[in-house]
Amino acid sequence: MTYRSPLGDIRFVLDHVVPFGAVAATERFAEATPDTVEAILTEAAKLCDGVVAPVNGNGDKTPARLENGVVRTSPGFAEAFGAIAEGGWIGVSAPAEHGGMDLPQTVNMSIQDMLSGACLALQLNPLLTQGQIEALEHHASEEIKALYIPKLISGEWSGTMNLTEPQAGSDVGALRTKAEPKGDGSYAITGQKIFITWGDSDVVSNVSHLVLARLPGAAAGTKGISLFIVPKYLPDADGNPGKANALKVVSLEHKLGLHGSPTCVMSYEGATGWLVGEENKGMAAMFTMMNNARLGVGMQGVGVAEAACQKAIDYAQERNQMGVIADHPDVRRMLATMRAEVFAARAIGLSCAVALDMHKATGEGEWAARGAFLTPIAKAYGTDVGCMVSEMAVQVHGGMGYIEETGVAQFYRDVRVTPIYEGTNGIQAMDLVGRKMMDGGEAAYRLLEELEADAEAARAVLPDLAGDLWSAAETLREATEWLTGQDMPARFAGAVPYLRAFARVLGAHYHLRAAMAEGGKGARTNLARVYIRRLLPMYAAHLAEARDGGASVMALSPDDLAA
Repeated sequence: MTYRSPLGDIRFVLDHVVPFGAVAATERFAEATPDTVEAILTEAAKLCDGVVAPVNGNGDKTPARLENGVVRTSPGFAEAFGAIAEGGWIGVSAPAEHGGMDLPQTVNMSIQDMLSGACLALQLNPLLTQGQIEALEHHASEEIKALYIPKLISGEWSGTMNLTEPQAGSDVGALRTKAEPKGDGSYAITGQKIFITWGDSDVVSNVSHLVLARLPGAAAGTKGISLFIVPKYLPDADGNPGKANALKVVSLEHKLGLHGSPTCVMSYEGATGWLVGEENKGMAAMFTMMNNARLGVGMQGVGVAEAACQKAIDYAQERNQMGVIADHPDVRRMLATMRAEVFAARAIGLSCAVALDMHKATGEGEWAARGAFLTPIAKAYGTDVGCMVSEMAVQVHGGMGYIEETGVAQFYRDVRVTPIYEGTNGIQAMDLVGRKMMDGGEAAYRLLEELEADAEAARAVLPDLAGDLWSAAETLREATEWLTGQDMPARFAGAVPYLRAFARVLGAHYHLRAAMAEGGKGARTNLARVYIRRLLPMYAAHLAEARDGGASVMALSPDDLAA
């Protein structure tokens, strides 16, 4: 069976699980009516199923290659990207004044979910371009906006993000790329960047790079970093690609997966670029791009998990070993676990998108705080679920899962990078317990109040599930109170298990909402029972680990561990 966009599940989440109706009720997003959203998602599903998904295997078997200084993409990628661009899918949430649809981010993330399940290697291109559009919209000069954003929205050009250098990965402040003023308002950019996703391709006429670099005399660390836009071809007087800029792709990385997505080593050799935002404020501008990208990466995990789950279910219903294996209790356990995890991760991601949309529509700080709080959870949990479900799909296939011709191993290899890029999941967890709890945990407490209220309301219909959720939320509240009283080293040592515990409780919350939406009887209620009875209890173990602090792990030196 081929990939099928989970349109019904997405619609159910939007209608019954996350408050998307509140977004559509705002003046800002009044055009996002149920009929409009239904039509848009239906067309996106047709694109994903009929055009994008069929090229997924091509990217794996015939990787992108560097040929005479130009990246040549996998067979079918140019045509599939052309369909994405022609349909306007890059500009779903982009400003209407530059040719975008100006629709809620929730709708866009629903589409990214489907695109990722169809072909993650290709989806990376429009996702990064969308992030660049967002950064330019908020920080670039009017001249740069007018020139670049329409080209990016239309898909004529694509966008990249250039942070990492050989010596500067998570420690961005260690970067050495230089920017020298040229005296005409432009800058000469010199340095090398690595891990540049879709740093070049033959599917667009120009590639627009956002590059972090250091001006002469700038302070050390992140405080001395500025952001520049550096195109592959310098725009001519009419805004069309003109003279080649002084930059090149040195090589393509050989990776575990995502073979169809060219990951470039870029060399900037006095390339001409223009400042985006203020001098030495580059990190703030780049984080505008990265924050949206982090939610998008979380939805990448959800999308690949969906595709892997579908493939495993199809195989289990066809494979006969002492009966159809889907009827074996352990296989059924794996399939139910996979489906329950995918639902929870999708709901968390779309709930985060709703919060971001509500803040954009109302300007209310509480929505901003909720969106900021949920972003690292959506990114980390979504990508962890992508890896776990993809690995379990291989297990359901048995020996055939280890054989490349079935195609199931590609999901695991492709999605494995998602917990790493756009800020590792460890960094997401530290962000959650650090920066996102600078309010003393207020955003967390507000969210937990909502969970407990929903649990109380569900007691009359589903008393056992509601009681389990209420107890978990109350225990999580106590752990949050403990955590906010610790110093940062102790918080960081328990950050990952704390994030996982919070994700588990949130997942149970959304499953309970789904069960209540169908009256406490039916397939979604049965799935909620699987999640709440089998998976939710893991939160207690995670909190026990989080409360241990850092003493036990830090007592072991690297030499001790190497022995």
